[in-house]
Amino acid sequence: MLERIRIVLIGTSHPGNIGATARAMHNMGLSDLALVAPRCAPLTAETVSRASGADHIVHSARRVERLEQAVGDATLVVGASARSRTLPWPMITPRALGERLPEELASPEARVALVLGREDSGLTNSELQRCHAHVHIPANPDFSSLNLAAAVQVLAYECRQAWLGQQETAAQVEAPPSQPLASHEELEHYFAHLERTLVAIGFHDPATPRQLMARLRRFTLRARPERMELNILRGILTATEQQVEHHE
Repeated sequence: MLERIRIVLIGTSHPGNIGATARAMHNMGLSDLALVAPRCAPLTAETVSRASGADHIVHSARRVERLEQAVGDATLVVGASARSRTLPWPMITPRALGERLPEELASPEARVALVLGREDSGLTNSELQRCHAHVHIPANPDFSSLNLAAAVQVLAYECRQAWLGQQETAAQVEAPPSQPLASHEELEHYFAHLERTLVAIGFHDPATPRQLMARLRRFTLRARPERMELNILRGILTATEQQVEHHE
């Protein structure tokens, strides 16, 4: 899933931001970067320094002149917007975006592009209108301007959380079925065996039960033991009985 999510930067003016974006992407397992009409040299010493080992993403980045060239194969294009627009547009949070990704990327041919604009002015209205939806990071309203790479990190994190959730769900589906639970009849045989053994070792006196067996019943029934687990417990009880008989 993550390999089909593209980060698109438009008009980036600082090479350090490109490097930091690559680092943020690599941290979260994303690798597809597109640079649209960058206003700086994309690959400089500062780019490499800020990438901190993720400069291979910059080396392999697609460089184009128009947004359409960067998102032409995308089936969902989401533009990052920090301010409201005169024309209402579907607005989602990063968390909602992440939750939407598994369904959006269910088909192997599907692609998602997350578009971020210039450091000083963001995306233009024309660019935002080329997006299916807008994502807004709900930062402190008194200081809501995020560094470009920081915004990428937030979005990439939510993408990764969605991917991890998908992996967890798949693991649960593929996990081998659990052992069958002990039946009511098997449990009753166990309780009878348990009480008999506790009496034999002198731990339980049926004349003064003090709710011992009731408490042990409650404990065991709450645990919902599997048949194999119950067999193990009964094996322990049998071995205990044999030791008692041996010492008599």
